[in-house]
Amino acid sequence: MSQRPSSVTFWQTVGTRFLPFADAASENLPLARILRLALFQVSVGIAAVLLNGTLNRVMIVELETPTWIVALMIAIPLLIAPFRALIGYRSDTHKSVLGWRRVPYIWFGTLGQFGGLAIMPFTLILLTRPDTFALGLGAGCLAFLLTGAGMHVTQTAGLALATDLAPENKRPSVVALLYVMLLAGMMVAALAIGNLLLDFTATRLIQVIQGAAALTLMLNIIALWKQEPRNTAITASNKPNPKFGDMWRTFTARPNTKRLLLAIGFGAVAFAMQDALLEPYGGEVLGLSVGTTTSLTGAWALGALIAFGFCAKRLPAGSDPLRLAGAGIVVGITAFLMTLFAAPIGSASLLFAGAAAIGFGTGLFSVGTMIAAMGLAKGGSAGMALGAWGAVQASCAGLGIALGGIIRDGVTQIAMADVMGSTLADRATGYGTVYVLEIALLLVTLVVLGPVVGLIKNTEEEAPIGMGLREFPT
Repeated sequence: MSQRPSSVTFWQTVGTRFLPFADAASENLPLARILRLALFQVSVGIAAVLLNGTLNRVMIVELETPTWIVALMIAIPLLIAPFRALIGYRSDTHKSVLGWRRVPYIWFGTLGQFGGLAIMPFTLILLTRPDTFALGLGAGCLAFLLTGAGMHVTQTAGLALATDLAPENKRPSVVALLYVMLLAGMMVAALAIGNLLLDFTATRLIQVIQGAAALTLMLNIIALWKQEPRNTAITASNKPNPKFGDMWRTFTARPNTKRLLLAIGFGAVAFAMQDALLEPYGGEVLGLSVGTTTSLTGAWALGALIAFGFCAKRLPAGSDPLRLAGAGIVVGITAFLMTLFAAPIGSASLLFAGAAAIGFGTGLFSVGTMIAAMGLAKGGSAGMALGAWGAVQASCAGLGIALGGIIRDGVTQIAMADVMGSTLADRATGYGTVYVLEIALLLVTLVVLGPVVGLIKNTEEEAPIGMGLREFPT
């Protein structure tokens, strides 16, 4: 009997020692409620896997849609991302007689996700017929736009709602849990979709997309139900707001800001050029099935998840965020070399390892540069700093995806015409060219980033650098 209290104490501490998000709960925001709120991140992860993984491979390989067209379609949702700061600003200042600020934005974002995925199957049908290809292309752009816009609106307003609900001392753990749920949703979706499409048919693909649309609506309704308290005093406020132009000029005038943003742009382009090519590369060059190539997105998400955990451990210990970003660049160079050599070796294992390494490098670079951008914030301008990081990162990532598809198609056409010689007359040449260019761009990013490493420090001593809610990587 005398040993029972010590045993109970031991098992009580197991949760906080081995379940790193057990301490995210509080009296007003229990763990079950946090997990329910995090379901909107799962729905975003499902949509991301479909848009960036399964659908781009099917359209390129099975439907033989030109890669540059698919890349441009995939880049469409990223064009919405720079407006996330405006979306958050509008939800902060939303006026409503019902007393809700976040609910309307999450709801309409959910409808956008559902609508885009609902249109997608009909788009694929139209793309299979030459006489309706142009109509299918227009419908596809609309579907990608609706889904992407819905994802960004839902995620932005959902994170803002988490900010409202979480106590200040619990926000870092809450945010970490939300981000992990996003990556976990991507991994589970990639594995589930991959297994469902092992025996690929067009009918099965349509069923999967329709199921994802219905699941998105269900998950987001469950996540939103009775989460935001109604407060008419806040939504009826007429408090004047600062202008974006003035805040932007003040932010960019600070030392090292422009060089950091330039490095973020180069790195985003470098890491994103392969986003629309990784799964088609596995299917077209290595002969992998739709289900197997979809799992590549899961490998990427696993690598990003590990990178986030590594950053969450190293940053509070005092590591320079830009050194972590530099390490991500080095990992990215290695990852692209692994992916490049997977074709001549014929190794699917090397390709999966490369995909995981790309995710790890992207995670280190994204989190490191984002934390460094937050270090430039002064006088409560953290939102502007994060908005600037998100705008540059998302815009350049969209540019990189589009460039990757265009370059791949152009080089492949030249190579297959035997202009480069019989040795390079292979479809892998176009993909390989993109990977080599990504390596070159990452080297340029290192050169641009190097002079500011160690120079950007956190400007608010009372808020040390760490994985808090305002530092959430979008």
